[in-house]
Amino acid sequence: MERLQPLRLPPRVKVLEALGAIADGRVKLVGGGWARVVSSEGDRVYTVYVDPERRVAYSDDNGTKLRGYVGYPVLAVLMMTGVVTYDGRVAEALKGIPWRRLNESMRSYRRVEEHVKRIASQRGVDPSVIDALVSKVMRELARLGLRKLPAPPPRGEAQA
Repeated sequence: MERLQPLRLPPRVKVLEALGAIADGRVKLVGGGWARVVSSEGDRVYTVYVDPERRVAYSDDNGTKLRGYVGYPVLAVLMMTGVVTYDGRVAEALKGIPWRRLNESMRSYRRVEEHVKRIASQRGVDPSVIDALVSKVMRELARLGLRKLPAPPPRGEAQA
């Protein structure tokens, strides 16, 4: 078997984007490690496969496929399946955020992170709670050490 490339840790804001996707109801687990994740604008659907026991993941989102880090769709699946920490209160505070529009207009993940933390703060979640959650998820991801599958593995009827 070919040597799989490790997936790098994502930009911190991707943890928040994953929480928002879950809160928006855009993540659908379809079984056997497979999921479908709809983009924040609803115009893209990402195919995700995660096998935490084998420490492998596949997703056709740009972060995972092209940039080589754990993209928000993979993160969302890891949260929904209990592999990394999920906080429903923080997720609810990130509901309805126009992620792609913010990422494109601000052109800085750090600026987007600060902006959405201000929104969450207005919705009752202190930024220190968000910072602690992001740090914890990043540590969990580092311990997990996911590797990138170059293509989705064969599957039966799991596709949604």
